[in-house]
Amino acid sequence: MAGSSSCGSSGPSRYDVYGLGNALVDMEYRVDEGFLQRSGIPKGHMTLVDEERLDLLMADLQALDPERFSGGSAANTLMAVQGFGGSAFYSCRVADDDVGRHFLEELTGAGIGVSRNAAISTGRSGLSLILITEDAERSMNTFLGVSGQLDAATIDESALAAAGTLYVEGYLTSSPPSLLAAMTARRLADEQGVATAISLSDPSMVQSFRSELERLLGNGVDWLFCNEEEALTWAKTDRLDVAIAELKDIGRVCFLTLGQRGSLCVVKGRPTEAPGFPAAAVDTTGAGDIYAGACLYGLTIGMAEAAAARFGNFAAAALVQRYGARLRDANEYHRLLEAFPKNG
Repeated sequence: MAGSSSCGSSGPSRYDVYGLGNALVDMEYRVDEGFLQRSGIPKGHMTLVDEERLDLLMADLQALDPERFSGGSAANTLMAVQGFGGSAFYSCRVADDDVGRHFLEELTGAGIGVSRNAAISTGRSGLSLILITEDAERSMNTFLGVSGQLDAATIDESALAAAGTLYVEGYLTSSPPSLLAAMTARRLADEQGVATAISLSDPSMVQSFRSELERLLGNGVDWLFCNEEEALTWAKTDRLDVAIAELKDIGRVCFLTLGQRGSLCVVKGRPTEAPGFPAAAVDTTGAGDIYAGACLYGLTIGMAEAAAARFGNFAAAALVQRYGARLRDANEYHRLLEAFPKNG
């Protein structure tokens, strides 16, 4: 039930999940493999780009008609929590431009609380050019813009103290101010008895910002979210059992997604398989985000971890059969929740 949490501090919570992450608007283009090769874009990964590279790519893509969606990993997760019936608050940083205003309007329109000082008057809001190939794989080229300036001042301490769970995306480790903000939020959550959940976000984060992720993870978290490639990259192995053995010391519970095969819920190093649901995927953007949102919402209403993982699989399977990193509105999230087969 919204407003209370079984996975955070004792007593009722004003917010089920308090999120911290990059504020990005996604521009999705459908391209062929040749475009990725010609442009030197690593397939299936997130690549950080500067403003010059962003504009060059947009010029190369100008003949294509993109679809625009508000995105950002943690924001997508919170939209799912809120859409399913929970309550969420988000801290982020945008510029006072069309992109930033569009982003904040979508969040507040969905009922998500937002830090009062999220918008600043200078700079350019973050964008992510997401290139979708015929196999439904997404390759992201992300310009952080002022989102990279997210700092501790954006944290609403009273809202965080009133939350059941703090959720932080691993992408924040790529920016020193954002990493400091994330670590500050973790400290405040620990002081207030708020549960912590962190995603590894992308293999590129594990490869390029491992030491920063280690600082953020500290002595471990309540809920760790990652996919198979991120887990294997973290453990520097090609064996999933070895990766699971290493991850058990990081997350009290680890939710490890396996694509079409479903996911694993790992408790004290013991994995429980949650089978996937059939899906004719056209776009995998946001699959991990809605999975995390469904799991966190499930935990909030009292689902066991394995049941929450199964709900996450169901939500991700529904999302990948359409374009975009989110469902369109709360009604679609509600219908998805109602359609979830509780037994199976």
